[in-house]
Amino acid sequence: KILSFVLLITAANSYAQSGKIIGTINSNGNPVSYGTVILNPISKSTHTDTSGKFVFENLMDGTYTLSFSKMGYITHKKNVKILNHNTIDLNIHLLQNSINIKAITIHAHKWVQGYIFGKFDLNLRPASSSQDLLRLVPGLCVAQHAGGGKAEQLFMRGFDIDHGTDFAIYVDGMPVNMPSHAHGQGYADLHFLIPETVSALEVNKGPHTTKYGDLATAGSGEFKTMNTLENNFVKLEAGLFDAKRALGIFDLLGHTKHLFSKKNEALYTAIEYQFTNSYFEQKQNLNRFNIFTKYSGQLNNGDKLILSLSTFRSRWDASGQIPNRKVKDGSITPLGSIDPSEGGQTGRSNFNIIHEKNWHKWTIKNQMYLCRYDFNLYSNFTFYLSDTLNGDQIFQADHRNIAGYTNTFKTIRKVKGKELVSIIGAGIRYDNSIIQLEHTVKRQYLNTMVSGKLNQINAWLYADENYQLSKKLHLNLGVRTDIYNFNFKNYTFDTASGIAFKTIVNPKINLKYNVNTRLQGFAKSGFGFHSNDARAAITGSLQNTLARAFGNEIGVTFKPIDKIILNLAFWTLALQSELIYVGDEGIVDVAGRTRRLGMDLSIRYELTKHLFLDADLNINRGKLKDEPAHANRIPLAPTLTSSGGMSYKKPNGLSGSLRYRYMGDRAAIEDNSIIADGYFLIDALIKYQYKNYHVGLSAENILNSNWKEAQFVNESRLRDEIVSVNEIHFTTGTPFFAKINIGYTF
Repeated sequence: KILSFVLLITAANSYAQSGKIIGTINSNGNPVSYGTVILNPISKSTHTDTSGKFVFENLMDGTYTLSFSKMGYITHKKNVKILNHNTIDLNIHLLQNSINIKAITIHAHKWVQGYIFGKFDLNLRPASSSQDLLRLVPGLCVAQHAGGGKAEQLFMRGFDIDHGTDFAIYVDGMPVNMPSHAHGQGYADLHFLIPETVSALEVNKGPHTTKYGDLATAGSGEFKTMNTLENNFVKLEAGLFDAKRALGIFDLLGHTKHLFSKKNEALYTAIEYQFTNSYFEQKQNLNRFNIFTKYSGQLNNGDKLILSLSTFRSRWDASGQIPNRKVKDGSITPLGSIDPSEGGQTGRSNFNIIHEKNWHKWTIKNQMYLCRYDFNLYSNFTFYLSDTLNGDQIFQADHRNIAGYTNTFKTIRKVKGKELVSIIGAGIRYDNSIIQLEHTVKRQYLNTMVSGKLNQINAWLYADENYQLSKKLHLNLGVRTDIYNFNFKNYTFDTASGIAFKTIVNPKINLKYNVNTRLQGFAKSGFGFHSNDARAAITGSLQNTLARAFGNEIGVTFKPIDKIILNLAFWTLALQSELIYVGDEGIVDVAGRTRRLGMDLSIRYELTKHLFLDADLNINRGKLKDEPAHANRIPLAPTLTSSGGMSYKKPNGLSGSLRYRYMGDRAAIEDNSIIADGYFLIDALIKYQYKNYHVGLSAENILNSNWKEAQFVNESRLRDEIVSVNEIHFTTGTPFFAKINIGYTF
């Protein structure tokens, strides 16, 4: 019924033949997404889309005043005149400004699904690593436990997401997560993204967004890189623990040269090198090298073309997780290690092309991406539990090729005098990978445990409708179908080889209601899913290869006074089956059905023109529905997290921030008999800008707190132990760490 309704609305005919105002808002050549546009004297309003575009239709002849605004930009006004029902095409440039919450107005005219963080937000909280970027997501906590080279461990909305099993990550529409990965389902290594190239981040919580499919259960985040470069930029960083970083971003085209057309074009490249020995007793020797090049231009026929190429390589040594008992008895320090030969190397190269054109009343967008990925990791979590002579070190490898294509059709029309935005999307992704799991000792091969070849295809089709039911009420309705073909050839066990075909349909419905320009209510409901490893799919070892998630959310966005904006949401999320891939053993565990509920609160407060306060509070409760009450905790699921701080920002001169991160104690196993310790940390940043130069000093954990960044409960045995012990194994978090950076724009 939902699909029929969507298709009927999409097929509806528009009737208006009046004047029109269309346009694009940008800042320094980059689109301003979800900016507010108000049309007076008729008091109509809209928001720009992800490309910075907006439209007003069915306008009578006359003179109008448009107001363009977004937090972090100077409000701009423009008068236009419509004669003889003509169409006016505008290109609006907004200048960045100090924080201005007063300029924010709350409207329901356009459906804005999630949180949007722009370049201004990134300037308030500068990032020099992918770990810093991920911390921008409200309620998302990050942990690193492999020397800085492995993908981060994520926590959000009551999930221990591991390396990406329930949070989908994209960069310019290209997926980051790896299904059926050697180290875990949905493994998402974002280290190929250079933070200074990011212009915006779109965050969606819950399974409510139609365009995101697999793994987008707790939520999704899409990073968007700059289309154009305002100035060339070089930056040097140096800090404790032999930390060094060099960055250069350079314009390759200038304002006079052209490649494919005589219209606006831009081409830049970014190069980054990073090294650190980290703070452990065993030097980490982390080396990372990134190159990113991007072209953005308008062709002679008006089409838009974006091309990007990137490659990154990284290698490191790691101390790994250490057993709690050995720290307590003084055998090792919290910065020591049991197996100092852990570590690895990884790399990823990407080619991404996006073509967008207008055809009649449709905007058609085509995207194709190709990726080459290599991953090698040495780990030892159980020490001498299985092999008392050689130890239990394992080697995991994933050598993968990815090819993908997406296509979307978007149109804006009038149905019964109300605006309808229709989007139809389709796509396909193909993963081809050689996956290995080997037993090693000090990185030397002993024997093969699992080896095989993966061929996995995911195709999808979705329809998404955004309809203005009334001046105050807005409806978003969508349905998405995903089709999977799992194909795995196991070179170790023939019985574990085969092909499986699966499909799933997920409807979504979301409502927003504007009480006035200060108060907006919203309600969201929808189904999502989390696919499982291909090896479990073809052996039939799990009933729910595509485990369905059902989420509901209700909340408000509220401006009690001009300088404060609040967002409050209450949510629930039920998983058909909690699927846990144990990459260290090459098997899949099933935790059964789960149910989570929680509350998210975000506060943004403009104290003065240059001083800004923000805080995010996230309370979560979850349980294993098929387990008895005394043993139904979800292991390592966060129950209370919070982050926030104070930022001072001026275009020139002194700026800085003081920020905190908090995670409460949580159950490490189902019966709550073992507790994973929480933490409270304070970070600081100060920066001085003078003309084209800047110098900055940043510090993490300024109180030098002792804390555990990553924690796991597992059974292990040391060489000198007779029996094994099941307890917390952890990686110590960063002690006080400071670094200085110097930058120059030209």
